[in-house]
Amino acid sequence: MPRPSEAEVEQRRQEILSYVMEHGDVRIDQLTERFGVSLMTMHRDLDELAERRLLRKLRGRVEAYPALTMETAKRFRETENVALKESLAEVASHEVTPGQTLFLDDSTTLFPLAHRLIGPQVVITNSLEVARILADADGIEVRLLGGRYTEFDSCVGPDTIGALSRMRADVGFVSATAVACGRLYHPDREYAELKTAALRVADRNVLVVDHSKFGRTATYAYGDVSDYDLVITDEETPGDELAAMDTKVRLAKPVTSRTDHGGTQE
Repeated sequence: MPRPSEAEVEQRRQEILSYVMEHGDVRIDQLTERFGVSLMTMHRDLDELAERRLLRKLRGRVEAYPALTMETAKRFRETENVALKESLAEVASHEVTPGQTLFLDDSTTLFPLAHRLIGPQVVITNSLEVARILADADGIEVRLLGGRYTEFDSCVGPDTIGALSRMRADVGFVSATAVACGRLYHPDREYAELKTAALRVADRNVLVVDHSKFGRTATYAYGDVSDYDLVITDEETPGDELAAMDTKVRLAKPVTSRTDHGGTQE
């Protein structure tokens, strides 16, 4: 049997992680049987996931971290639906014109958009990763919002919102953790508050969200899809969710991942 590729191994690990997240606490021998691999291979997969702090490996079993961490952790989210994020970013990039001031939140969905930006632009963000992506981009000035730094590699809290309130953007781009029947949800109150504050500082607001986020809820409801001037999603978004959006919607088609900027975009 041929040795699986690195991509296939990573795909299996993400499927293992998703299964553990869904069930909360799973025996290792149960995972071995479900995924059809040897016990040694399963331990290697679980050791790798535990090292990334994506799950806890215990004696004979593994358990998921609390839903809050797993729902929002950058290190998990940035490996999900990469091709979809590329296609959404391609559409979102057409909402940008030279010389604008933009707001991008810390959503990993927006990282490919950051890669596509070409100066002159001013970019306001609470994401250290967005700032790093744009650090060497010609003609782009980054205004990084301070505040309480979190494990999600971004800043949040009253200081962050206070700094944002003193700025103005032509276009604001954010994503969402969960959308159901036109309502937006997030598992963390402070991040929900930041997304709400972003609506007030941008002349035009764009929600960029793939189909996997629809039909889900989280602890904090913080607004409606209709608060946005445009929603960019993909063709797999359920029809009933599309019908619940009382705003303009643009559907992205799959695109081949680009490899600019030194590697495949996230």
